[in-house]
Order: sequence, then structure tokens, then C-alpha cells
Amino acid sequence: MKKHIPNFVTLLNVLCGSIAVLFAVNGNMTATAFFVFLGIFFDFFDGLLARKLKVQSELGLQLDSLADVITSGLVPGLVMFHLLSLTVDDFSLSQSIVDKTNGMLWIGGKIQLLPFLGLLITLASAYRLATFNISTNQSDSFIGLPTPANALLILSLPLILEYQNNDLINSIILNKWFLIAVTLLSSFLLNSKIKLIALKFKTWGFKDNAARHLLIVLSLILLIVFKFAGIPLIIILYILMSIFNK
Repeated sequence: MKKHIPNFVTLLNVLCGSIAVLFAVNGNMTATAFFVFLGIFFDFFDGLLARKLKVQSELGLQLDSLADVITSGLVPGLVMFHLLSLTVDDFSLSQSIVDKTNGMLWIGGKIQLLPFLGLLITLASAYRLATFNISTNQSDSFIGLPTPANALLILSLPLILEYQNNDLINSIILNKWFLIAVTLLSSFLLNSKIKLIALKFKTWGFKDNAARHLLIVLSLILLIVFKFAGIPLIIILYILMSIFNK
């Protein structure tokens, strides 16, 4: 019976991701972020439970990646699609093509192409998860930015817009070139060769987990000081600490 417990937790991640998709499609970014954060919480604990219960399995590995494709892959792509759709004023096709297509995003009689660039994040996330599944050297560290970390980065943007209320920051986030750069950079980081710290606690001792504990403490400080705007700073900190960590 206990072998099914981690898989059940993983399925809760799938459920949260699926609900987040529905909210993302309807433009409710706050609810989308909530269910993504909840899904990432389940994603963290399914592996921890599997290790503690000693019931790790190939099924659990595959199910975990499938859940991440939804929660940390599809949803961030949809969120970036939404953000880019707020900036469109060109990158369009002719009305004649619109007449032959249904369900596409179109404004003023033209299909808007730019928002679809956001789905590059979904493609990069799926590729990253597939390569992770067949990798044999990512048990103690990650190669490339983990999809949950990337999802947090993307989801932080609409939350900053909603709750930080800073005109300068808002103007930056709603700049299409900034969003294009974030999309391309995150897609690159997902599949880069950068070796990053894995937040997997095999023991709770400080000596073996000094970098992990330090990262958690500094992340909490950044969240308290900068609120949602601290999330991108945490991702930058995570990358820098991983690069300089021995």
C-alpha cells in the first residue's frame, strides 16, 4: 500500500497543474500561480516520500515528469502567452488567414503571432524533462534549470504586476522585448549545461547541506524584503550560488 503514496501525491501535482491550466486560459493569473505553487509543493514531497518510504520506482519517475510537463511546463507557457498578448501591436497575419482559422488569438481582425512565442517555454520544458529522465548524472545536482524553478520565475511576473504596483517595474514587465528575452533565456537555461544545486535532502545535517540551507535562508530574506519581486532575484541567486558552489 505504501508504494502508492508517493504516486498519489504526484497525481495531486497533476490535478493542481490541470486546474492552473483552466485559470491561465481564463486570464486569472493569481489563481493560476496559487495552483502552480501548490503543485510544486507536491512535486517536492513526492520524491521525498518515495525516498523515505524506500519505494522509488521507474513508474514514479515517469509520472513525476508527466506531472511537471503540465504544472511546470504547459502552465508557464500559457502565462507567458498571456503576458505577451498584452503587448501585441504587430507580428500579425492577414485577415484572409483569420477567416480560415478558429480559436486563434486575434485582435483587430488579425492573428497575433507574438504571444505564441511563449509556448517555447513549454517545448523547452518538455525537452528538459525528457533528457532528465534518461540522464544518469543528475542525482546529486541538476544539469540546467529545473522546470519548477523556471515556472516560479515566469509565474512571478504577473504576480508582480498585480501586487507590487510599481510603475517602473510594470513598464519593464509589459515590454514585449523584455518578455521575449525572458522567454528565450528561460528556454536556454532549462537545457543548458550549467550544473545547479539539487534541493534534495538525503540527510538533514548542516555540513552536507550548507549550500542548500544558505539558499533557503537567503531566499526567505529576499521574499520578505521584495515580496514577489524577490522570486526572480532568488533564481539569479540560485544560479550564482550553484556556479560558485564547490
